[in-house]
Amino acid sequence: MITKMTHVSIYVLNQERAYDFYTNKLGFKVIVDAPMPDGDRWITVCPPEQPGFEIILAPITRGLFSKETTAVLKELVEKGTFGAGLFTCHDIYATYEELKAKGVEFIKEPKKEFYGTEAIFKDDSGNWFSLAQLA
Repeated sequence: MITKMTHVSIYVLNQERAYDFYTNKLGFKVIVDAPMPDGDRWITVCPPEQPGFEIILAPITRGLFSKETTAVLKELVEKGTFGAGLFTCHDIYATYEELKAKGVEFIKEPKKEFYGTEAIFKDDSGNWFSLAQLA
């Protein structure tokens, strides 16, 4: 029986830029930053209040895909095709203003919805995320 999820991968176009975005703009903590044999790094981060859940900043170029698939995946990520998840916060309006001031691109300003108040932002690769203060 599955008991929980501990890791999830987010495909990024550039690990250095993603590292900077997730740590300096979103304020995530680095859990692992280790060199890989292929020259990439194994980088995992987490929101400060959720240390048991790690987000793998996985470069699209990591040897999992053919060159053709890598090119298609890169194009899809750049286009903002993937909604990678939902992050929550205690005060969405304050968090929204803080992240905007740090240069985070929002594609939806905070708006009341049936489940709470939600905004949507993009990471430096094009992946988009919901940011919500749940009701």
